Amino acid sequence: MQIFKKPNFNFMKYKIFAFSLSGIIITFGIINITKGKGLNQGIDFAGGSLVRLMLKTQVPIDEVRKSLSDAGLGSPRIQEIGNTKREYLIRTLQPAEIGKEEELEAHEIAGNKVVEALKQEEDRVALTKGLKDLNTIGEDELTLILQSFFPEEAVEIVKNILSFRISKGIIQDYDQLQQETGIRQEVVDKLKEKTFLGSLTVLSKESVGPQVGHDLRRKATQATIWALIGMLTYIGIRFKFAYGVAAIITLAHDVLITLSIFSFTNREINLPVIAAILTIVGYSLNDTIVIFDRVRDNIKTLRKHEFEGILDTSINQTLSRTVITSGTTFLTVMALYLFGGEVINDFAFTMIIGVLSGTYSSIYQSCSLLHFWNKIFKPKKGMGK
Repeated sequence: MQIFKKPNFNFMKYKIFAFSLSGIIITFGIINITKGKGLNQGIDFAGGSLVRLMLKTQVPIDEVRKSLSDAGLGSPRIQEIGNTKREYLIRTLQPAEIGKEEELEAHEIAGNKVVEALKQEEDRVALTKGLKDLNTIGEDELTLILQSFFPEEAVEIVKNILSFRISKGIIQDYDQLQQETGIRQEVVDKLKEKTFLGSLTVLSKESVGPQVGHDLRRKATQATIWALIGMLTYIGIRFKFAYGVAAIITLAHDVLITLSIFSFTNREINLPVIAAILTIVGYSLNDTIVIFDRVRDNIKTLRKHEFEGILDTSINQTLSRTVITSGTTFLTVMALYLFGGEVINDFAFTMIIGVLSGTYSSIYQSCSLLHFWNKIFKPKKGMGK
């Protein structure tokens, strides 16, 4: 399948411009990371408590922030999910001056404080009366309550209630619960007797200690470095050392471009993002090797051509393949970014950057590096094997 019929683009003509563009982005990115805002490390690396909750009524983000501040939680990071003013992702920062044994417990306490700070006064009053919150109660506890009145149906009723709560996020009122689950009126009456509908529900909650975050940072860095070393070794054996150096610098370029854009956009760096970066490294390398393989073949068949011309010819010959591969991958990750939801959004965003950067660098960085290597060291037997 050929998108381009005998393309003859002069890619190497713009090699200096391409180097300059990449250099500017990476330089400003490194300055921003080291001297500016830095990288926004997610809970996986920085440690802390992450709580995702849904409110029964709309509450502006400023009110949420004030409630947390009044509860002595300082200035946690708050992210509104969607535009409903009902769903928020709240991350508390690391507690200061605590021992390693206490750090995880401290994060869990901070997460519980977030939930308590956003509860309405009516919730606290209902709890003092011995009622259970139907929006937060667990399966076993709810089953125990209903078994006293409906021993044969309790398990099925509980499953229906929890399924409804999961699908809606939060139970707004008992009438809606009855209409959509089909449970009997007498069951609803008993629920009203023993439970109340709290003002919020916790969709997810996790805690990571700073020491765990430090270990994950170290291992993520090691994984990236070892991946690059392994690729350098493989390409050095499969082709020549110059090809390996060019490929590794190209991959380092893709990683630095990605981190730079993350620093500009203030997106969180977490474990899924590291997984995406390693995926980008493999993706970019695959595209680079296809071009390098064609370069090596063309060196043997186009002996009288200048090396720069051989590079241009090789890129043009593989251009259709590059565009088709990159285009289909781009459409896939764009679909994940637009429709995949909040959980996979950072991963998809990283992949979008990686596909664009990897395609660009395979053409303009890797081949340009080979050109400069050939010009500086002037290998007698050429760049082929």
